[in-house]
Amino acid sequence: MPWFVGYPREKINWGPTIDDKKCVGCGLCLNCGKKVFGWRDGKAIVENYEECVVGCSTCGNLCAGKAISFPSLELIRDIYKKEGIWAKVKQKMVEDGQIPE
Repeated sequence: MPWFVGYPREKINWGPTIDDKKCVGCGLCLNCGKKVFGWRDGKAIVENYEECVVGCSTCGNLCAGKAISFPSLELIRDIYKKEGIWAKVKQKMVEDGQIPE
């Protein structure tokens, strides 16, 4: 599914930050399908920041220690607005037959 339609992912500051003091070592974040997290000394670490799906914050919502945080969604929405990404995504989805014209 197109999310950025040509806009470089590396220009979008989206990914988790872990507060090491709050991490209880539950390991739940290691379930991330994008393999964003790793494990060191009994706690989670962010290994692959740019692999995080922009807008996803499931790990932070489920974190037992409330140790995972994300940038503001407003920053992402501002990029989408400034770059016209919403219209481009819709156009691509129409072209791909995912939604009707």
